Amino acid sequence: MSNFYEERATMIAAGDLQEFVPFGRDHCKHHPNALNLQLRQLQPASELWSSDGAAGLVGSLQEVTIHEKQKESWQLRKGVSEIGEEVDYDEELYMAGNMVIWSKGSKSQALAVYKAFTVDSPVQQALWCDFIISQDKSDKDYSSDEVEKCICILQSSCINMHTIEGKDYIASLPFQVANVWPTKYGLLFERSSSSCEVPPGPPREPLPTLFSMLHPLDEITPLVCKSGSLFGSSRVQYVVDHAMKIVFLHTDPSIVMTYDTVQGLHSVWALRRVKPEEGNAVLKFSEQGATPQNVATSSSLTAHLRSLSKGDSPVASPFQNYSSIHSQSRSASSPSLHSRSPSISNMAALSRAHSPALGVYSFSGVQRFNLSSHNQSPKRHSFSHSPSSNSNGSFLAPETEPIVPELCIDHLWTETITRLRKRNSQASKVFITSDLCGQKFLCYLVESELQLRCVKFQESNDKAQLIFGSVTNIQAKDAAPVEIDTMLVLESSGNLVLYTGVVRVGKVFIPGLPAPSLTMSNTMPRPSTPLDGVTPTNPLNKLLGSLDEVLVSPVPELRDSSKLHDSLYTEDCTFQQLGTYIHSIRDPVCNRVTLELSNGSMVRITIPEIATSELVQTCLQAIKFILPKEIAVQMLVKWYSVHSAPGGPSDHSEWNFFVTCLMNMMGYNTDRLVWTRNFDFEGSLSPVIAPKKARPSETGSDDDWEYLLNSDYHQNVESHLLNRSLCLSPLEVSQMKDEDFPQNLSLDSSTLLFTHIPAIFFVLHLVYEELKLNTLMGEGVRSLVELLVQLARDLKLEPYVDHYYRDYPTLVRTTGQVCAIDQGQTGSMQYPSFFTPEPPSVYQWVSSCLKGEGVPPYPYLPGICERGRLVVLSIALYILGDESSLSDESSQYLSRISIAPQKPPAEQEESRLSFSHSTSVSSLAERLVVWMTNVGFTLRDLETLPFGIALPIRDAIYHCREQPASDWPEAVCLLIGRQDLSKQACEGNLPKGKSVLSSDVPSGTETEEEDDGMNDMNQEVMSLIWSEDLRVQDVRRLLQSAHPVRVNVVQYPELSDHEFIEEKENRLLQLCQRTMALPVGRGMFTLFSYHPVPTEPLPIPKLNLTGRAPPRNTTVDLNSGNIDVPPNMTSWASFHNGVAAGLKIAPASQIDSAWIVYNKPKHAELANEYAGFLMALGLNGHLTKLATLNIHDYLTKGHEMTSIGLLLGVAAAKLGTMDMSVTRLLSIHIPALLPPTSTELDVPHNVQVAAVVGIGLVYQGTAHRHTAEVLLAEIGRPPGPEMEYCTDRESYSLAAGLALGMVCLGHGSNLIGMSDLNVPEQLYQYMVGGHRRFQAGMHREKHKSPSYQIKEGDTINVDVTCPGATLALAMIYLKTNNRSIADWLRAPDTMYLLDFVKPEFLLLRTLARCLILWDDILPNSKWVDSNVPQIIRENSISLSEIELPCSEDLNLETLSQAHVYIIAGACLSLGFRFAGSENLSAFNCLHKFAKDFMTYLSAPNASVTGPYNLETCLSVVLLSLAMVMAGSGNLKVLQLCRFLHMKTGGEMNYGFHLAHHMALGLLFLGGGRYSLSTANSSIAALLCALYPHFPAHSTDNRYHLQALRHLYVLAAEPRLLVPVDVDTNTPCYALLEVTYKGTQWYEQTKEELMAPTLLPELHLLKQIKVKGPRYWELLIDLSKGTQHLKSILSKDGVLYVKLRAGQLSYKEDPMGWQSLLAQTVANRNSEARAFKPETISTFTSDPALLSFAEYFCKPTVNVGQELLDLFSSVLYECVTQETPEMLPAYIAMDQAVRRLGRREMSETSDLWQIKLVLEFFSSRSHQERLQNQPKRGLFMNSEFLPVVKCTIDNTLDQWLQAGGDRCVHAYLSGQPCEESQLSMLACFLVYHSVPAPQHLPSIGLEGSTSFAELLFRFKQLKMPVRALLRLAPLLLGNPQPMVM
Repeated sequence: MSNFYEERATMIAAGDLQEFVPFGRDHCKHHPNALNLQLRQLQPASELWSSDGAAGLVGSLQEVTIHEKQKESWQLRKGVSEIGEEVDYDEELYMAGNMVIWSKGSKSQALAVYKAFTVDSPVQQALWCDFIISQDKSDKDYSSDEVEKCICILQSSCINMHTIEGKDYIASLPFQVANVWPTKYGLLFERSSSSCEVPPGPPREPLPTLFSMLHPLDEITPLVCKSGSLFGSSRVQYVVDHAMKIVFLHTDPSIVMTYDTVQGLHSVWALRRVKPEEGNAVLKFSEQGATPQNVATSSSLTAHLRSLSKGDSPVASPFQNYSSIHSQSRSASSPSLHSRSPSISNMAALSRAHSPALGVYSFSGVQRFNLSSHNQSPKRHSFSHSPSSNSNGSFLAPETEPIVPELCIDHLWTETITRLRKRNSQASKVFITSDLCGQKFLCYLVESELQLRCVKFQESNDKAQLIFGSVTNIQAKDAAPVEIDTMLVLESSGNLVLYTGVVRVGKVFIPGLPAPSLTMSNTMPRPSTPLDGVTPTNPLNKLLGSLDEVLVSPVPELRDSSKLHDSLYTEDCTFQQLGTYIHSIRDPVCNRVTLELSNGSMVRITIPEIATSELVQTCLQAIKFILPKEIAVQMLVKWYSVHSAPGGPSDHSEWNFFVTCLMNMMGYNTDRLVWTRNFDFEGSLSPVIAPKKARPSETGSDDDWEYLLNSDYHQNVESHLLNRSLCLSPLEVSQMKDEDFPQNLSLDSSTLLFTHIPAIFFVLHLVYEELKLNTLMGEGVRSLVELLVQLARDLKLEPYVDHYYRDYPTLVRTTGQVCAIDQGQTGSMQYPSFFTPEPPSVYQWVSSCLKGEGVPPYPYLPGICERGRLVVLSIALYILGDESSLSDESSQYLSRISIAPQKPPAEQEESRLSFSHSTSVSSLAERLVVWMTNVGFTLRDLETLPFGIALPIRDAIYHCREQPASDWPEAVCLLIGRQDLSKQACEGNLPKGKSVLSSDVPSGTETEEEDDGMNDMNQEVMSLIWSEDLRVQDVRRLLQSAHPVRVNVVQYPELSDHEFIEEKENRLLQLCQRTMALPVGRGMFTLFSYHPVPTEPLPIPKLNLTGRAPPRNTTVDLNSGNIDVPPNMTSWASFHNGVAAGLKIAPASQIDSAWIVYNKPKHAELANEYAGFLMALGLNGHLTKLATLNIHDYLTKGHEMTSIGLLLGVAAAKLGTMDMSVTRLLSIHIPALLPPTSTELDVPHNVQVAAVVGIGLVYQGTAHRHTAEVLLAEIGRPPGPEMEYCTDRESYSLAAGLALGMVCLGHGSNLIGMSDLNVPEQLYQYMVGGHRRFQAGMHREKHKSPSYQIKEGDTINVDVTCPGATLALAMIYLKTNNRSIADWLRAPDTMYLLDFVKPEFLLLRTLARCLILWDDILPNSKWVDSNVPQIIRENSISLSEIELPCSEDLNLETLSQAHVYIIAGACLSLGFRFAGSENLSAFNCLHKFAKDFMTYLSAPNASVTGPYNLETCLSVVLLSLAMVMAGSGNLKVLQLCRFLHMKTGGEMNYGFHLAHHMALGLLFLGGGRYSLSTANSSIAALLCALYPHFPAHSTDNRYHLQALRHLYVLAAEPRLLVPVDVDTNTPCYALLEVTYKGTQWYEQTKEELMAPTLLPELHLLKQIKVKGPRYWELLIDLSKGTQHLKSILSKDGVLYVKLRAGQLSYKEDPMGWQSLLAQTVANRNSEARAFKPETISTFTSDPALLSFAEYFCKPTVNVGQELLDLFSSVLYECVTQETPEMLPAYIAMDQAVRRLGRREMSETSDLWQIKLVLEFFSSRSHQERLQNQPKRGLFMNSEFLPVVKCTIDNTLDQWLQAGGDRCVHAYLSGQPCEESQLSMLACFLVYHSVPAPQHLPSIGLEGSTSFAELLFRFKQLKMPVRALLRLAPLLLGNPQPMVM
């Protein structure tokens, strides 16, 4: 039976047997595509062949037989997850026929198809590949690039790539591909070479065989290789060797393995990107004259490819026969046929890097490597040679551009040539595996030799290259790697064996496979046992059979039987029965592999992990780290074969297995040790572990029986109820006392690990210290301590034993079994250099730091003791204040443990943990927190640290939480517990999508009330901004245009009914003027408030022009024909209506081209609305998504409005980009920008105006010379020729002026390169008039024939050109404060000159002058009046006077009109200067003028000035007022607007209504979320939108194009900050403190605002702060940059805030009188009693605290009142101090103190923690912090700590008096003391830091006479005086202890 046990000991049981069928196979059957396949098979061969890209006749015939047996294949890989998820499942890529199916799934989750692809021709290969989308092609920044994950499907003529994001690419292949491989950089193609390849003659070179494609849009480039030549210089050349085949490619490390079919050798190459110099070297080869024949010279390659792509091969070329070298045509029978069908266009392979124009010539990539089938005859050229081919020399230039290679392979290793046998065959399988110690092997399987060859390789020290080592051969038929650092090998005998590296671990036992041996057990050679004759059904026989040598029938594979060696064959002959055996291994993923059985079925098995429990894993890691590699591998193999044996351990007993196994390997006899003997292995066989005991003696013994009786299992059964009920008497167990055991066990020194016992002991001790830092591993620590104590005793390390005793007094007895180690052998034990006689203790280390004593560096195992490292470094940083502790790699606080001879391992860990200075950090606390986050430390880790160790870290977190920086990353905010900040950071990374605040109105509500276009406003936020009244409803009422208006006309008796109806309709017509003006204002009000649903069209509210007449509510309609209605009256109104609807769409919405087209209306009458909708989409930036094709489509319709909307929209979307395509689009509509010879297009005048403004927008601020020159000329464009350009010239001239101003916006006198244009002088002339200059330029001849309608002569018509020129000057010199230009714009100060200027133009001049002198504008009426010239001021009538002063030479009318217009101009400039600022003095000043104008209007002598002029000025002032108060919804302005809304009739025309409602819209811009900006571009946009000449009626575009009114959108910017409570996710009020930067007008000032509020312009601000005490403070510092705040504002301005404990929000408690802290009483005790647990919910939303209050703070049966009070006060303190995380620490301290009081401390760790807490609060660093910030911090205003301290002192002192002193004395003098006192003694020693006895003799205990002497002697032991006072009586011999 002996062999039975030994074989059994090296068996590994595989778990989890499952039958495996590729999931895709099943899915394929049900896939509808099966039908298509059959249809295709019915096609005649010729058709099939042409549809397949003409792959040649032979190929197509093969495809016809596809239905006989579908070729299928699949591959599996580990599931790839989103970042941060841990996944464990398989992904499968299955291909068969034309289908590729990608599925995912695992044993825990069902399999599911992820994607299925169907392609046109059979799939040749499918694979996963990650492409890099990078700009830079160098290797160094590889990690930072984004990766595009793809599936690539190879067909015969092309390759399809599908990305996970859903992009599809198709690349056609210029040659036949034999194989494609995914690499780290992209795809690698192997060109298939046919056998009839003609060896090239001397003049030709072979073409490359390997090509790469780095991105689906890149071209395919040849690969180059770099190999050292004989003389050491390396040369770069194309890979041209046809004998070289790739057999394997790996991405990390990036290597390729090739096989040379001629020499029969395998080589390994490194794959990398080409360096630029190498790329050039390849291309230079051609210039070196005669090159060796095997080098593909670049010139010839390029020439050949060029000749193909050009379509001729010049006769003069030396390579004229070149085209015939690739005579590998599959269709040799039809020589004239080319292998590529012409239908694949040249454009298909255009590179991303080239413009299409060049690309067609130089990169017609399809034909570039069109190498597959050219005719054999050398004479014939590849294409017909056209005689004119050389004449087009100009186009040949780009063709000489060579193909630059992108990837290069460097030679690394080639196997040695084996002379003895026949040459190698190609490896059938290659993989990389590593052994248990991390050494890597490249393994390749040579099937013909039945050999697996393993090459060891490692990285060089500089990580630059791989070094390959020795080759080991393993006999194998098949093999596969397993991820747990092992590999499975199928031996030729049929056994499945597990190897790690090249070390054999053992056979794999597969429980479910039928073993054929069982059915014929008689014939099997088997050790003779008495059971031979028994029938096979006997279970025992089965057991023995199944455990026998032959497990799975080892029939050799018959695939290749001819090559099997005879010896093998005869040996196995006996087993060649019909049974299943393993045929091959495939698809390894993680630790799962598939076995293919001989009967065709497949099973998937799982190879067990090396250890499942965390404790064993950590110990194994540590031991592996410290042992030499060979020994480590042996130890791990031994352990693995024990652990994974059939019927191996469950998790429960794994530790016991580990201990026994380890001690056996150290030389212990575990059966003779008491504590290991009684391990319960759950019935598994002891011999598995200790094979030495495996031969039972013949006589038998009682040992086993006693083993059974002593087992845990037996005790469990004895106590079982059943036992008593059956009255079974307990068995007598001969109790083995400790004494019975021989005390002198000795160790066997010959074992594997004997010499390494000290090293193993020390690393296990470090593991023990590490596990003490994880409160979840308490069980593990207790298990580990038993092992450590045993080893420490045997190694005679007293300090260590004492250390363990102090930690676990009950587990560690003072006496125990010692195994003697012979003195002779101790010498052979190696004590490593890092071994310290004093045990390193992390608690002790932290304690010393807190006390400020010097500390030795703490030893640390890299990768294993990460917590220890973290704690040590954070204490060093935070307590010792050493900032270098983090950055300095070899810190003085840590000593890294490494094995001396090797290089220090794992440098990369250091760099991984290094401190990144990305965030701004000021204090130590912040540095600590940011560093911990970078290391990956989370709250969960913090919770598992013991509370004393965690306290300094929590303290740092507490300080950070008070004042965090707003730009910290999300992880830091999570760690410090600021959910508001972490949510903000998290939202900041999200793409702009639907916002938090979006109002989800259920769609049902809209149907009842008619949609007025304002339903989607966010009511929640608006109700916070304007909470006191219903002004928002009022605005909605004023701006709605969807309901009929009330027509209130009284019927006088003299009116006939017919006249009365006419009267009503005339009244309705007046009201409709107002209704039609409303949409512009409504667009402003609803700006960007809606996210459309992509499946529904945008609802556009209809414009309702009907009325209802009271009292009978009869309908009044304009279409009755009773009165004359102007034609096209509503066209512009519906355009504005469309714009208003389109502007609701927020810029962040998800919109695509299809949705825009989908909104196109069915009815022609809605075309105007759609035109407006298009313009709106341009203004909010969505029009860029509209396809060019659609734009062209809309413009060709020739609908005027659509063209206007589209041109302005596209231009606004491309603001300031100088986009070429848009420029072309606009130029077609501007005759001046077309070449002089072009056909005259009939472009409607308004479209020309729109196009001109569009040019201004696209070229805004660019000062583009040509554009400026043309626009300058266009301002003064004369009428004509003949009948053209005669109407509405004013608006064109104005548009040209505005556009010119935009192009040169703010450039002032710095117009580079335009001095010869004399722009300012020319504009001045346009403004004041004079002789027309001679018109230079190309349009001269157009003006030969003068206009037939207007006679202007050669003077400038100032009435036309003045407004444009004036505003152009204003914009060019905007904010430049240029006095000389400003003086040109002064209002004339003599009556004579005043008569020459239209009063209206004075408004523009004043405005222009003030905009130039920007800094002089002051917000008071004195400044406004200062703009009026003296003559007007002195002589102007005050409008209130009755009689007029009479004067002959003064024209009063002129003076008063000039006066009001100049005032209006100054007011407008004031509006621009303070736009969106809510400046109070500006508001008061403008409001006064508005009131004044209202009174003028009703004054008796208003007629002198003219009501029209006064109305205009009033509208202008109102608009200025609205600009200043934009978005604020100011009540006074709203009242003005409402008053003017009610005025209809009289002078109130369409234009004035338009102005008033625009003012109302600006006032509530975007529902209060938007305001206006005063940037240059915003002012330009506002000048266009608010041009102060309003249309007289709804179709009036004479002076200003109405569409431009909407350009205000370009000046609007989101500035509303909405605080959102992070717990309830609803908007709330919060107090902000805004700090302004200092300027020339005011110092740096602070202002308090109650948010939600509009912020001032960001460039004026220094910082914004959310102020306490209600909310956690939060600071946004704008001096670092406004980007962070801008992104918050653009996402609806959501700023997350968090209520502090006990505070109510401002809404619930406006005055702050109800907060819980306000009610507290001064006397704290009564307050804690008065604290009712029910009220806690107002303090905190933390569920843990709420439950604690629920279960622990309410009186129940088993909790005393005193405990309840304690819990309540603790809870109160945690909540009010906002440190809920301290609650567990409070409770733990309390419990520890109570346990100490009951004398039940079995372990002292809690006492250690309390001690550390007390030391932290008395530490120096903490005291310093307290001085800086009194009253802040943890445990601050609490008497909890002093009470704890006092209680512990009392308990320990009582114990001393009650006989503890004897115990302490015994301990110090080294005598044993009684068992019962041990735990209290340990507590005393720990708490008082009493040194270990072995330190005491050095100072001499005896003979001290006085306390002073004691103090002096104990000074070096650093023992606290408190403790010494308690020890003094013992040491001085006094009977009574002196208790303090």
